[in-house]
Amino acid sequence: MERIIGTVSRGVRCPIIREGDDLASIVVESVLDAAKSEDFAIRDRDVIAVTESIVARSQGNYASVDAIASDVHAKFNDETVGVIFPILSRNRFAICLRGIAKGVKKVVLMLSYPSDEVGNELVSLSKLDDAGINPYSDVLTLERYRELFGENKHEFTGVDYVAYYGDLIRECGAEVEFVFANNPKTILNYTKNVINCDIHTRARTKRILKEAGADKVFSLDDIMTAPINGSGYNAVYGLLGSNKSTEDSVKLFPRECNDLVLDIQKQILDRTGKHVEVMVYGDGAFKDPVGKIWELADPCVSPAYTPGLEGTPNELKLKYLADNDFANLSGEALKKAIEDKIKEKDGSLVGNMAAQGTTPRKLTDLIGSLCDLTSGSGDKGTPVVLVQGYFDNYTN
Repeated sequence: MERIIGTVSRGVRCPIIREGDDLASIVVESVLDAAKSEDFAIRDRDVIAVTESIVARSQGNYASVDAIASDVHAKFNDETVGVIFPILSRNRFAICLRGIAKGVKKVVLMLSYPSDEVGNELVSLSKLDDAGINPYSDVLTLERYRELFGENKHEFTGVDYVAYYGDLIRECGAEVEFVFANNPKTILNYTKNVINCDIHTRARTKRILKEAGADKVFSLDDIMTAPINGSGYNAVYGLLGSNKSTEDSVKLFPRECNDLVLDIQKQILDRTGKHVEVMVYGDGAFKDPVGKIWELADPCVSPAYTPGLEGTPNELKLKYLADNDFANLSGEALKKAIEDKIKEKDGSLVGNMAAQGTTPRKLTDLIGSLCDLTSGSGDKGTPVVLVQGYFDNYTN
């Protein structure tokens, strides 16, 4: 019988993961139990995706505020430090900021405006227009910002992040000065020692600052790259991708995950005879059109995946073929013509008009986004996602 269902994404429930758990075995058992419970079969090229959170939890990859403070102090001693372009987030940055503030005597906090890198709004574009402010050239002090815009609470969290971050820094014993600007070189008017906290633009920001004469420049991926008094660490991403664990600690992005995905892949092959793909995923790479927030606050969507997930889709646009190449066909003749076209397609369709609009993004970014939307970040209890049929096409 012809298969009618295409791609299916299933959230798989798992036990609560603790440090030291055999995560690979837990994931495998959970997926196989789900297949038995719901009466479906594991197939070749299914994708098993594991959220980065439970990977880091099983690794015990945590860092305390004091560990962060120790690392920051070792890098800057008692210098005034510019902390620039952080995102506005209690979950993602507030605990990191506490650690930074505890490690220095004064913070010059430079916020981008009207929003942060991932779209959290500090002030609306309409208010900027009304005030005659150009965010690309105008530098604002805290006093000028308050005079022009007053108190601005985040649409979703209800937090005034300017007040919140200021209070947090002072509570940690450091002095704070605010600057609102979008040119990274502006911070050098206040200090030559900088932590640039942007995520996806961090390499460019660091280069600009160094070329402009900064003495010391560290990104978040330079902090907590090695253990501090037995803490967790991430040699590649440092504090990037971290989340609040408690008021005094963060869960770091998982480290060294390749062995995990290969282990899960092998266990499934040994148990079922099927060759699945496996990936670890974090934030999805999508943007909310209403709230204007780009979800991707992690440094990447997938820090580890099996080799079969390398690359981008290589697909034809069915509606283009139906409206152009086979506009005079219908019914079975049209179906057969499209199936034959798919079977004959080149290994690379880059530049082919029939492939326009087929999402030329990394497979791991696409599948990771699907998984992030499936698992959510709340109380669903499904930190593992099984995606079936993703690599099918119209001929299967």
